[in-house]
Formats: sequence, C-alpha cells, structure tokens
Amino acid sequence: MIDKKKQHHPPTLDLKNWLPYIREHNIITDSLWLIPKRDGSGSMKELHHGEFIPQIPRQAILRFTEPYDLVVDPFMGYGTTLVECQRLGRNGVGVELECKILEVAKRRLQEEPNPYNVKVEVIEGDSAATDFQKILSKRGFTEAALVISHPPYHDVIKYGSNPKNLSNAPTLKHFLQSYGKTLDNVLKVLSKKGYYILVIGDKYTKGEWVPLGFYTMKETLKRNLKLKAICVKNLEETMAKRKQINLWRYRVLKSGTYFFKHEYIMLFQKARHTSNP
Repeated sequence: MIDKKKQHHPPTLDLKNWLPYIREHNIITDSLWLIPKRDGSGSMKELHHGEFIPQIPRQAILRFTEPYDLVVDPFMGYGTTLVECQRLGRNGVGVELECKILEVAKRRLQEEPNPYNVKVEVIEGDSAATDFQKILSKRGFTEAALVISHPPYHDVIKYGSNPKNLSNAPTLKHFLQSYGKTLDNVLKVLSKKGYYILVIGDKYTKGEWVPLGFYTMKETLKRNLKLKAICVKNLEETMAKRKQINLWRYRVLKSGTYFFKHEYIMLFQKARHTSNP
C-alpha cells in the first residue's frame, strides 16, 4: 500500500532512519560512482552529446538539500539539474548562455511533472555577469542551499558560437579565468555551509593528457571553500564510444595512453576559514 502522506512530501534524509532512505533512493556513499547507463526516463529520453547525466545532480540534491531548498546551476545546459529539482521537490534556477540549448531545457521542464509544485526557472544569460542576488530576491529567496556546476570541459565539445561560452575559450588560462569569474559570482548566493558540486573531466590535446579536473579544482580552492570529497564517476554507456569500443582500444594502444571513462565529482562546502594553502 502506498503511503499517500509520504508520497506528497519530497524525499529528505533523516539520519535517525537513514538506511531505508539510502536503499530507496540508491544513495552512493563511497567515492567510486559506477553508473551503468544514463537515466533516460520522462523528459530526459532525448539524448544530447555531452549533456549532464541525471544521476549526478540527483545524488547531490538527495544528500545535501532539504525539501523546497533552492538549487542553482550556473552552467544549466539541457536542464538536467532543474528536471531533478522538479522531480525531487526542490526549487531551482538555471542559467544558460546558448539559446538553442536553453530551449531544450524549457521544453523538458514543461514535459516533466511537477508533483511538489516547486518553482523551477530557466534564465538566459552569462553566469559570470548574472545578478544572482537580484534574481533570487525577485523570486522570494535569499540564498541557495546547493550549487551544481557542470562547465564545458574547455574545448572538448563546442556547445555554441558565443565567445563567452567556456567551450570557446582560446586557451586553458582563459578558460580557468572565466570559470573563476562565474564561481565568484554564484558563490555570493550560496548559503553558509552550503555545498558546491563541481563535475568535470580531463582532456587530451596534441598527444598529452591535460588534467583539467585538477586545474579547475585548484581554481575552486582559491575561494572560500573547503574540499569535502573527490569522487570518480564511470558511466559505462557513452554516446561517443558506444559501438566503437574496439576502435577506441586500437587508438589508445597506438598512442600509448588510455581512453577516458571517468569524470570527477568534487564536493566543496562554504566556510569562513579553510586550511587550504
């Protein structure tokens, strides 16, 4: 029998009754995230190259927010984080620079049920210059409990032609500077002890592995944040390598490297003082 009272209340972690919760919601508690395939249910059935997988923001929302908290995504993309907010009873604001990508996000949110009647909104703009405080104030919020950040992996995938898009940064230095500006801006609305989640991968350029994940981690640690965890995610099914596994195996054998099967999920918490150098 379905508990109707429970059904109409968003899921929330109760440490006095934690075991049923993590079992019901498949909460990952170790640093290795093995995900067999992307969740393509509901409005997420349409797949776009390089998009966020729903399981990552889902895990973060279920771990680090309470029902009806506000979640902000400064690199919204196709709206994955906001769809998860709508599903899980959290309010959400997402900012996206590219109009065509933003329209996909809007459509997904319209198609997705809103069982908890939360406020979820898509905003077109550059997160490095967006007045997040004004946006939140107009919508009745003072701060965000969680920021989920999934920036482009520099120039690995071109998401559009806008020069402000991080995928069009001319150099790695410019990419990190632009990422830092966005980070400074969005952290203004992150609550004290709120969590900042960075999802990033590395890249391979001119025969050399570029540790983009560690560069962005270093840039993030320049801010008033303390590092809580570095998790490694492996998604077995990827669009780029699907049905081409032997081709990729040959390529890495020939070039003396390994192909990418992992990304980093880095968890930071806002703090007044940190022990970071």
